[in-house]
Amino acid sequence: MNLTGNWTYPTVIKFGAGRIDELPGACADAGITRPLLVTDKGLADLPITRQALNILTQAGIEVALFAQVDPNPNEINLADGVAAFRDGGHDGVIAFGGGSGLDLGKMVAFMAGQTRPVWDFEDIGDWWTRADAEAIAPIIAVPTTAGTGSEVGRASVITNSQTHVKKIIFHPKVLPRVVICDPELTVGMPKFITAGTGLDAFAHCVEAFSSPHYHPMSQGIALEGMRLVKEYLPRAYADGTDIEARAHMMSAAAMGSTAFQKGLGAIHALSHPIGAIYGTHHGTTNAVCMPAVLELNATEIADRFDKAAAYLGIEGGFDGFRDFVQRLNDRLNVPRRLSEMGVGRDRIDDLTDLALTDPSCGGNPVTLTRENVRALFDKVI
Repeated sequence: MNLTGNWTYPTVIKFGAGRIDELPGACADAGITRPLLVTDKGLADLPITRQALNILTQAGIEVALFAQVDPNPNEINLADGVAAFRDGGHDGVIAFGGGSGLDLGKMVAFMAGQTRPVWDFEDIGDWWTRADAEAIAPIIAVPTTAGTGSEVGRASVITNSQTHVKKIIFHPKVLPRVVICDPELTVGMPKFITAGTGLDAFAHCVEAFSSPHYHPMSQGIALEGMRLVKEYLPRAYADGTDIEARAHMMSAAAMGSTAFQKGLGAIHALSHPIGAIYGTHHGTTNAVCMPAVLELNATEIADRFDKAAAYLGIEGGFDGFRDFVQRLNDRLNVPRRLSEMGVGRDRIDDLTDLALTDPSCGGNPVTLTRENVRALFDKVI
């Protein structure tokens, strides 16, 4: 099977093994001559990052590296990145890495030309119109994990370092102009990152499919995304060099992010404050929360997941699907409770308050209340 393509939905995507070599051409396509490559601290010295920098340098492109990005990036990282962008006279950003590097890189390009604080552009109503759209620098995204799908997203998640609240910052022009999806960049991912990021993609598809909002295109993408994760995440986990599995998982990640234009739900409403307060891995947190949220939503989603289960080759309809999710978590060595990830019960009230204000609440098929959200936290912790 030839797993190569040139896609323009939702943006220009250059997909296929070895396509990192096309990074200089992507810069030309995006109108970038002096890029700032933004990635996280863990990736800064790895061979795949050096490879990307060398490809640009050999093409005569002057590039600089900014890697002061935390696992849950915050406004301090952002301010440092914007300063590096301005001081270096850069005209575009290459957002490189997993969700943290991609999200912060997009925000550096967004905020470099703005005068208002980043919180003024939170994804509330039409707040995005406050931004100077002409001052947003062009973005190229290069994912090195298969999970968040931030490479095809129009928003970033930034944690407020003072309040420990994760905020979604949105603008249509934050969507990268060119995306390079090269599954070879994901080959070196550790098993626990392969599992956590893959289950993040799965959570995006599950929640988009569960959302009550109308978006048939997203519904179809979410369903096929679930199938790809079901078939290929165990393979990628078992053998990190399985390039076919890695490629299909990279597709599933982009599909999950595209699909959740239809909405997210309680899984993300819970995981955002947990990650902000306890610093847990986002995708793994989602995976732990997923079985309990499926159970909460059962009355509203059972019929559609009966059909999904049939498509996915899972016996038992919705109940079979829910059981499959727990078996998949177990197979990938995901903890059954968040207490195993350092999350305590001492801040359940704070977590509940934060979850109820998370914008993901609006896409949950069952209305979220203080009572059912607190009960969910109690169950998953």
